[in-house]
Amino acid sequence: MDFGLIEFDDETRRFRDEVRAFLDEHLTDEVREAEWRTGDGMNLELHLALGRRGWIFPTWPAEEGGAALSTLHASILEQELTRRHEPSVTRGTTRLVAAAVRGWARDDVKAEVLPAAARGEVRMCLGYSEPDAGSDLANVKTRAVRDGDEWVINGQKMFTTGAHNCQYTFLVTRTNPSVPKHKGITMFLVPLDTPGVEIGPVHTLGGERTNMVYYDDVRVADRWRLGAVDDGWRVVTSALNAEHGMDEAGPTPLEESPGENRLYLGVYFEALDRLEAWARAPADGDGARPADDPIRRRRLARIAANVELAKMTPGPMGRIVGVELFIRDAVEMLDLVGPPGLLPRGVGGAVAEGWFEYAHRFAQGTAIYGGTTDVHRNIIAEHFLGMPRSRPSSSAS
Repeated sequence: MDFGLIEFDDETRRFRDEVRAFLDEHLTDEVREAEWRTGDGMNLELHLALGRRGWIFPTWPAEEGGAALSTLHASILEQELTRRHEPSVTRGTTRLVAAAVRGWARDDVKAEVLPAAARGEVRMCLGYSEPDAGSDLANVKTRAVRDGDEWVINGQKMFTTGAHNCQYTFLVTRTNPSVPKHKGITMFLVPLDTPGVEIGPVHTLGGERTNMVYYDDVRVADRWRLGAVDDGWRVVTSALNAEHGMDEAGPTPLEESPGENRLYLGVYFEALDRLEAWARAPADGDGARPADDPIRRRRLARIAANVELAKMTPGPMGRIVGVELFIRDAVEMLDLVGPPGLLPRGVGGAVAEGWFEYAHRFAQGTAIYGGTTDVHRNIIAEHFLGMPRSRPSSSAS
């Protein structure tokens, strides 16, 4: 692996400055404050402005609504968005679903959905989790029954993050309960304004807004089906591989991924910046700084090294390494700062605007987003190490 610095040429510096100027205009303190209050995961005006630049799908060709950016320029864009704390959840899920639409939808659906998604006018979320399914996506119970040229869908999804921002959901359904569970699944792109769809808010410990989504006799035309009937596992697996930073060639470099690790770990990266600022500031009347203490410096250095490790480890490996280091270091940061670090934003005496308290809350959920870390360990074992599929052991009689 080459750890050398990349020397920017004049064109690349101009692009970086263009991105920064754009964010100065559109990713304002007001946008960040609204995200802090709501946890919505998207700001509509910012999202549309990104669409006008072709930056929702920055590597797509210009004729398809992208900006035809190089890998380096796309990486710069993602890093600047992460550094400024773009509310990015809905943009991330839209990009994942768009890949599935491109690969599996009918031509008329592609023509209707993809250009509008590139403009920012259409957003898409992931209709995966269910109350009884846990991390076993193939245990889906939401039922789709064919009725002529339509399907009637009944069921319930939970943790459909961004559904309230979106026009479509990438929905996993059970169409054949009489075959092995991986064989009877069918995928749909369901318009969320269809009668019978109801979205209810759920607010998490980490301050995010997610949703329960209910489907009550929802009638969907067959044109919205993605892939063949009962072959949905193949469709959803392609999307899951993209979400987990994998493709047929192996793990995707972190800078080129749709942003799963950066999405979850951006708070971690910012917490380190805040911690360094705290450590450099005089802590008492004699001008002494926390960083002057060699023991604290050693602990700070260890956290900084962990953040670099989280940044550099790609794919499912990075998912595990990053979130587990984040959870551990969120505690370490609070311990370094002491009791004032527990004060939340808006309370007098809160350190770094309450960032360490927030980072600790937010870190806890990162071990389950996009599939638990145990799921990712199974992915590594099966797909990278060639080990047999994990099977639960039979209970003792």
